[in-house]
Amino acid sequence: MEIIGRGFIARSLESVAGRHPGATVLAAGVSSTSVQAPEEFARETAMVDDVTRRCRREGRLLVYLSTASHAMYGSTDAAADENTPVAPESPYGRQKLRLEQAITASGVRSLILRLSHVTGPGQPDHHLLPAFVRQIRGGTVRLYRGAHRDLVDVADVIGAIDGLIGLGVHDVVNVASGVPRPVEELVEGIERRMGAAPRHEVVEVTPVSTTVSVDRLCALLPALRPVREPDYLDRILNRYVRCY
Repeated sequence: MEIIGRGFIARSLESVAGRHPGATVLAAGVSSTSVQAPEEFARETAMVDDVTRRCRREGRLLVYLSTASHAMYGSTDAAADENTPVAPESPYGRQKLRLEQAITASGVRSLILRLSHVTGPGQPDHHLLPAFVRQIRGGTVRLYRGAHRDLVDVADVIGAIDGLIGLGVHDVVNVASGVPRPVEELVEGIERRMGAAPRHEVVEVTPVSTTVSVDRLCALLPALRPVREPDYLDRILNRYVRCY
């Protein structure tokens, strides 16, 4: 497996890199939903175009890591599957959709994975879990009331990539838990494990909750069905709060 990128997902992929010599995983590019700078999107587009052309020329499978967040699907009343029509409202979401469409239209063999909030060791400080841990340790946590987040263990993301490549899947697949959790629940769980009671700075916002379907993922890879279990968030927090 060729891995493009140096972030924590790219590093986590090293454990399965030797299993798929004909695949290229593009684990690089814009990773923050807050990015709006055209020059950053332009650099990402140029990189994806270059890798896509090379993979098509060499007959390689291109695995592209996209987003299953609100940026792609918006607020949902029912679980959105991979065929749900999307019209992203944010620059980040529109960029990811454009790149998905460009890869699909190129004719390259591809596997596009829409990821929710991936959690694991070595995450950047601005990611959700390390950011909350840092705020709790500092004594004040900012909570956006009504916000929800779907967390997925990086180990399950690596398992999904490994398994789907092994099955020869060429499709778009959501990789998530399928259960968005209120941020208040996430913070309470982190505080309990840290034995901390910080001050909460509550910001009122329009409630946002994005639920994505993981039916396709679990049908293709039954071993990942535990992502749906009620204690999945607890298992993630038990495993990773200590890392930060």
